[in-house]
Parts: sequence; structure tokens; C-alpha cells
Amino acid sequence: MTSPAPATRIPEAVHRRRWAILGVLMLSLLIVVLDNSILNVAIKTISTPAPTGLGATQSELEWAINAYTLVFAGLLFSAGILGDRLGRKKVLLGGLAVFGIGSALAAFSGSPGELIAFRAVMGLGAAFVMPATLAVLMNVFERDEQPKAIGIWAGGVGLAIAIGPITGGLLLDHFWWGSVFLINVPIVLLALALMLWLVPDSRDPRPGRIDPIGVVLSVVGLVLLVYGIIKGGQLADFTDPAVLVTIAAGLAVLAAFVIFEKRSTHPSIDIGYFRNKVFSAAIGVIALVFFALMGVTFFSVFYTQSVRGYSPLETGLLMLPLAAAQMIFAPRARLLVDRFGNRATTTGAMVLIAATLASFATFEADTPIWLLEVIFFLMGAAMAHIMTPISVVIMQALPREKAGSASALSNTFRQVGGALGIAVLGSVLSTAYRGGIEDHLTALPAGVRHTAGESIEATLGVAEKLGPRGEALVGPAHDAFLHAMHVTALWGAGIAVLGAVVVALFLPGRPAGPREGEEEKELVASE
Repeated sequence: MTSPAPATRIPEAVHRRRWAILGVLMLSLLIVVLDNSILNVAIKTISTPAPTGLGATQSELEWAINAYTLVFAGLLFSAGILGDRLGRKKVLLGGLAVFGIGSALAAFSGSPGELIAFRAVMGLGAAFVMPATLAVLMNVFERDEQPKAIGIWAGGVGLAIAIGPITGGLLLDHFWWGSVFLINVPIVLLALALMLWLVPDSRDPRPGRIDPIGVVLSVVGLVLLVYGIIKGGQLADFTDPAVLVTIAAGLAVLAAFVIFEKRSTHPSIDIGYFRNKVFSAAIGVIALVFFALMGVTFFSVFYTQSVRGYSPLETGLLMLPLAAAQMIFAPRARLLVDRFGNRATTTGAMVLIAATLASFATFEADTPIWLLEVIFFLMGAAMAHIMTPISVVIMQALPREKAGSASALSNTFRQVGGALGIAVLGSVLSTAYRGGIEDHLTALPAGVRHTAGESIEATLGVAEKLGPRGEALVGPAHDAFLHAMHVTALWGAGIAVLGAVVVALFLPGRPAGPREGEEEKELVASE
């Protein structure tokens, strides 16, 4: 079918260079995603004592990831509104600059606490980059080209996932751990130059107002909730009064946030969007799938490096099938949606995600590594057939001028789901590991015993300091970690099954195909 002529709201000069603009947007997106995918292979190195790493504990590693994620998630919606108000290009440029500065500071952190703080600065910058990229995309492509452009945009995520672990492994093989953050700086400079040259500015003629109270309530509530969950895993005791009080306080603040948003004349999140069951289901599925995947990714690095003995570079190469599958299938996912509909495509993909996560419960120290490669490839293929159609559903649910808000909502729930996944599944991993190793640590002093029982890296670090006497701890540490990984993987699979149920119940089925020349129907229309 011939594409319609560009509407007057998209200038012809912009329309002609739309694919080059998409390339610049993908480069901006690349560094935001690249940073987390690089960090995935670096967390073991950062957990080792100085001078190799920072000696970060498992809870500190979780905070290094979540400090970025929570600031990112908490500010995304306000960042989207600022982009709508001030102009998406200006916000993109500012966000990239802050992200670059935060990356340089993180590279030279002298302690886990400094790393956590500078990761939060990076999250601040990223919060202004992510929604603006998708909002600009929606404003330079006509509606009939948006699914294809979003598919390519989503494929860029796969590219970043592919480049990140391999780049991180190469850097860690030749430089110090901080190089995984410093690499962001030249990419930021290139993206800034190209953006100034190519990307047009756009804004919402009727932008929303900033909601500072809502932002504070959401960030404080999420931080309290995540802190309580991580603390429970660190103590291996979720009945501890401090843990229960912190979690309850976080839930109370989040409840106050929802009430405030309902009553506010300029809410950060328009609760009215969620009256659309299809939109709500799509947002919920994003949160659930990232909850499961981020938690499982966290332990897979320790499985490949601590248990299997692979280097950071080898670990990065092992993750290549995950990224390759996303790059292959993300631009083509719309073909399955056209043939089978959103419901069948995404439900099948969610079931496949659940199966791949559950398969980790069968992995042992001597499992053939090619099986891990197959699982990673299937996981990437499933992700491509979830994120591409779900992103189209969400972005086309709102008018074009509200693209920043739709993108911010999507990414907020993605990041919140990921943060809670790392916190909850990381705590499950920590609790299960401590339960499996504590009987083997009875000969250690009480203080050392508690620290050594928090993670496999902590146990192996103590064993190394003990010399020959510590060799007896290595085997039990591997066994305890494998048991903890099995338990955590099954929790992740259960969350993915829940996502499959949500999709099957609420997403639309296969729509009647439009006739030749007929305008494409709304993907988000209810059945």
C-alpha cells in the first residue's frame, strides 16, 4: 500500500531525513542501555576487593544498579513533561550532558557509596534521554511508519545489549573497572554533535504542569520499598522489625502518591489512562517481564564467572545470542502481530520467557554451555516479540502530541519492574544462599561469618584470605549458589507466567485486516 503524503505537521525537510534522525535517536538510546548491559558483566569485578574492584557487597551491588534505576524511573514522567514543555531536543541535549558527567564521576569512584551516588546522577541524565527519543520518533514518522520505526528502535536495544557485555569484557581485560563507565563519555560527545546537526525540536502545544510533590512521593516510596526488600535479603530475615517498618512505610507513601495523583489538577501520572484495560495490561506486562528478567540477569553473571570460571569478556560473548535474537526479531515482530494479533504473539512470547527462566533451575556446574546459549537466544527472541508490539500499543494509545507522556509511562514501569526484580529476586537469592552456606561457616568469627554468608563472592573472598584452610569452602559455596539460583529462577518464571495470564486476558486478539487504502486501525482498540 502506498504511504500517504506527509501531513503538514511534519515539515518536508524533516520527513526526508527521518531515518537519519532515527539513527541519532538510537545512538542516544544506545548509551543509556549500553551502560546497564556493560555493568552486568562488571558487577563481579566491582565486588572483588581493591585494587581490582571496590569490594562491594551484594546489597551494595544491588544499590549500584537500583540507584540509577530508581532515579531514572522516578523522574521519567516529569522529564517527559519537561520535554513536551521546553522542547524534546533541548531536554535530550541536557540529559546527555548530565549522563556523560555522571559517567565520568562514576569511573573514578573511590568507594561503593560514591559509585551509588554517581550512578544516581547518571540516572538523572538518562531520565531525560529515554522518553525524548521515542517522543521525537513519534513526531518525525507518520502513523503508518511508526510500527516499523519502533521495531528498529527496539532493535537498537538489542544492539546495545550485544555491544555492552562484549565491550565491558574487553575493557575489564585491559583496563580498570572504571573504564566501563568512562567509555560512555566519547559516545555522549558524538551523540551531542549529531543531535545538534540533525534532530528537529518539537513540543506539546498544551503541555502538562510539573508535579514536584508527586515526584517526591514516588521516589521516596520506591526507595523505602526497595531498601526494605534488599535489607531483608541482606539479613535473611524479612520479619525483622526494621525491614517490616521500612517496607510498610514505602507502601504507605506509594499509596499516598496514588491518592494525590487522583486529586491533583496536574498529576505526574494521569490515572485516567489506566481505565483502558488494554493500555493497563500492556504497561503491567512491561513491569512484570522486566521484574523477571532483571533479577535473573543479576545472578547469571555470578553463575558464569564465579561458578563456571569464565572471564568478563567470555561472559559478554556468552550473552551475545540474547542480543542477536533481539536484533534479528525486533524489527520483524510486527509481521507475527499482523498475522496472529497482539494477544497470541505476546502470550506465546511470555510463555517462552517463563520456560527459559525455569530452565535455569536445571543448570548445574557442569551443564553443557551450549544449552545456556540456546536459552539466551530463545529469551532474546521472546523479548523481541513482547517489547515491539507492546511499545506500539502504548505509544498509539495516546495522541501524537502526548508521545512524551506515553514513552515516560512505558519506561517508568519498565524501570520500576526491573528495580523491584533486582531487589526481590536478589533478596531471594541472598536468603537462599545464606540458608545453604551458613552451616559451613560455623568455624568463622561471628562478624566474618555474617559477611561471608551474604553472597558467593563474599564466601570466596574469605576463602581466598584463609589460604589452604579456605579451600574447603569453595565447593559448598558453589553448591549453595546453584541451589539459590534454582529457587530464584523459579520465582522469576512464576512472575513471567503471571504476565502471560494478563496478556491472554486483556490484550486484543487478531483484528480484521484493513482493506487496501483504508487507514490502519488502532492497535489498542478493545475487542
